[in-house]
Amino acid sequence: MTLPSLAAALIVRNEARCLKRCLDSVAPWVDSMVVVDTGSTDGTPDVARTAGADVANFEWIDDFAVARNRSLELADADWTLVIDADEWIVSGGDRLRDWCTTAPRIGVIALDNCTRDGHVHRNWISRVVPRGARFSGRVHEQISSDLPRARCPIVVNHDGYLAERLTAKSERNRPLLLLSLAERPNDGYLLFQLGRDADVAGEYGLANDWYARALGLTPRDANWRHALVQGAISSLAAAQRLDDAMTLADAEYPYWQHSPDFFFLLGNLMLDRAVADPAQAISESLPLAHGAWERCLAIGEQPLLEGSVAGRGSHLARHNLSLIAPMLGRPTI
Repeated sequence: MTLPSLAAALIVRNEARCLKRCLDSVAPWVDSMVVVDTGSTDGTPDVARTAGADVANFEWIDDFAVARNRSLELADADWTLVIDADEWIVSGGDRLRDWCTTAPRIGVIALDNCTRDGHVHRNWISRVVPRGARFSGRVHEQISSDLPRARCPIVVNHDGYLAERLTAKSERNRPLLLLSLAERPNDGYLLFQLGRDADVAGEYGLANDWYARALGLTPRDANWRHALVQGAISSLAAAQRLDDAMTLADAEYPYWQHSPDFFFLLGNLMLDRAVADPAQAISESLPLAHGAWERCLAIGEQPLLEGSVAGRGSHLARHNLSLIAPMLGRPTI
């Protein structure tokens, strides 16, 4: 049997700090690597060539999908792994080619975001592309295809949400998101991304407005709704709008009985209420927080959920329980 050709495709600008790490993690598993440079001034193209990639220049026109599609054209492979310079494969590369030997579909990989709070937020993102499929969307581009989506064995780490990288991402992404929103004002996914952009920048008032609009326009079965609900609750709490956060949590409660992330945030809300009103902390808020974090342990880790945070179904919940159990006269788990 003739094995399918397999390439990796990247679009980059000024990624010399991390590009070698990415390409070194990819090279053993693909036949070729294509790096499309959109105007680097830091030696990124030389790093790419030294790591074994073919480099092409591309004039940036404020549209990620156009650049992505150019990289797919240049890759010219039966299957293409789309990856960013601030990402790197940590597992599953040795299983990728076998995964690509069956019928065409869109490969969904696990993307673990290393964030400034020290936690790992998991997203599931379509990144393994069969020949002929293309991207659309000016920013946070998506694969436009009627082909089915299927989970792929690849797990990738991403450090682009660390503090030193956030400002640059926001300065680049928010204007493009706003341009896209002007074209599609009722797009719940764009509103979610705008909310998340403001959230990570600490602009909670703006984040709350965008999250609220996104919630009203996002179907319950949308794969990003789990992450959206988490962001909306957390942002309201960060803005000290605890009653509004509880109202939202109450409305969403029936839909997230399988989510340790939801109950972890519910426990956090109860703790915030205990701090805000110490008089009822022992009698009401702390017992409710304890119950929510116990529920996290009962559910366990759920890494298949979009936006799940590693540990909320295990050690993070256990740690929180250990802090408040003595206050309630309960045994430490």
